[in-house]
Amino acid sequence: MTLTDWLGEAVAAIRRWEASWGPYAPHPALALDEARLGAVLEDYAEHLGGNYPFFHPHYAGQMLKPPHPAAVVGYLAAQLINPNNHALDGGPPTAAMEKDVVRALAAMFGLPADGLGHLTSSGTIANLEALWIARELHPGRRVVFSEEAHYTHARMGQVLGLDTAALPADAAGRLDLDALEDALAAGGIGTVVLTAGTTGLGAVDPVEDALALCRRHGARVHVDAAYGGFFALLAGGDRSPLGPEARRHLRAIAGADSVVIDPHKHGLQPYGCGCVLFRDAAVGRFYRHDSPYTYFTSGDLHLGEISLECSRAGAAAGALWFTLQLFPLEAGEGMGPVLAACRRAALRWHALMEESAHVAPLVAPELDLVTYFPRGARTVSGVDATAQRLFERAMQDPAAPLFLSVLRTPAARLRAAAPHLEADAAQARVLRSVLMKPEHEHAVEALHAHVEALAAENQPAPRA
Repeated sequence: MTLTDWLGEAVAAIRRWEASWGPYAPHPALALDEARLGAVLEDYAEHLGGNYPFFHPHYAGQMLKPPHPAAVVGYLAAQLINPNNHALDGGPPTAAMEKDVVRALAAMFGLPADGLGHLTSSGTIANLEALWIARELHPGRRVVFSEEAHYTHARMGQVLGLDTAALPADAAGRLDLDALEDALAAGGIGTVVLTAGTTGLGAVDPVEDALALCRRHGARVHVDAAYGGFFALLAGGDRSPLGPEARRHLRAIAGADSVVIDPHKHGLQPYGCGCVLFRDAAVGRFYRHDSPYTYFTSGDLHLGEISLECSRAGAAAGALWFTLQLFPLEAGEGMGPVLAACRRAALRWHALMEESAHVAPLVAPELDLVTYFPRGARTVSGVDATAQRLFERAMQDPAAPLFLSVLRTPAARLRAAAPHLEADAAQARVLRSVLMKPEHEHAVEALHAHVEALAAENQPAPRA
C-alpha cells in the first residue's frame, strides 16, 4: 500500500470513530465551494513548490527532511481529532502515548525510569525549560556552554535573565576541558551545558570527562542532544560506526541532570516535536501551578502540570508513538539502521575528500555532518570567497541543482586543516552538509563527484 492508501485508512478509521457518537448536521457556515477549493489548492501547491527538495539526496544542506510516512499517518489520524496534551481531558489517549514515548526516550539515554519529562513544541522551548530549572535550582549562578553550542542557550539565557558565558572549543569543535576546569575553579557556575551533536560541526562534547569535573565543583550538567541524541542507540557496541570517543560520551549522557532531544530531527517526526528530560522528578515542584477550569477530570498527573507550555499538539505525541511501534529505539533494528546509514555516508564522504585534489575536509565527522572547503586557495579570505561561490553555483546548476550549506569557522580551525593558508582574515566560510537521510549513503559518490567538479571549475582568483 502507498502513503495515499494509508492516509485513506487513517481518515476512514477516524470517521468510524466519529460515527459511533451518532449523527449530527454540519453547520453550513463551514461548507466550501468545491471549485473554489480546487483553485485554492492548486495555488497552494504552486506556492509549496517553491521549497527546496528536502526529501531528495541532492539536498545536503541544513537539518531538514520530511517526516517518515508512518509519522504522517500517525499525525493525521490524531490531527483530525485535534487533542491538546495539556489537561488529560484534552486528549487522554495521546497523553498516555506521550508518557510512553518520554519513558522510551529516557531509557534510550539510560536515565532513571522515575525521572520527569515531556514533549515540547521545539528544542528551543525544551532548552528554555531546562535552563529555567537551572535558574530555579541555582539562582544567581552562571550557566556556561561551549562557543560551538547552539545560539538558543545565549538567547534563552537572556530571556530568563541568566548570567551566561561561552567557553572556548577545541580544534574539533568540542568544549575545551581545560577552559571548563578553569571556569569551574573560579566559582559561581551553577550549570554547564554540553552539546551532543553541535549544529555546526556535529561535534560531541566530552560529556563523561566534563561530568566528572562538574560533580567535583558542584555544578549541574544539562546535555543539549537535540540533534545527536538518537545516536546514543549506536553507542553500545564495538561494531558501531561511531568512533570510540563519541560512543563513550554518548553513553555518559546517562549521568546528566537534564537532557533535550528533538524527535523532529532524527526521530523521523514533523516539526513541532521536542523533548526535555530531567533526572530528578522533584524538579516538578517548580512547575506547580493551578487553573480554575483545567485540572478536574483526573487525579493523575496532567502533562500541563509539568510543562511551561499550555496547549500542545497531542498529534505530535501520537505520531511519535505510532512511529516507534514501527521503528523501535534499538541499535539492530528500527531506528538504529537508519542512523547507521547516515553515519556511514558521512564517513564515506570524508574519506573521498581526504583523497580529493579539489576539496578538503575541515574536521573528521563524529556523527553525520561533514564540513569541507575548496583546495587551491592561498589565504583564509580566498577560501571564504571560493566556498561562497561554490555554494551559489551548486544551487544554481541548471542541469542538477545541489543544495549545500555554509558555515563560518575561525581561521585557526581552518588553518589546522590547511596550515599553508595565510591568516589574512579572522574567519572564513566553508561548506557543510547534513547527511541525515539514509538515502545519502547511496548518493555520496555522486554528491562528491558533483562538488569536486564544481570546486575544480571555481578555483580562487589569482592574486593581482
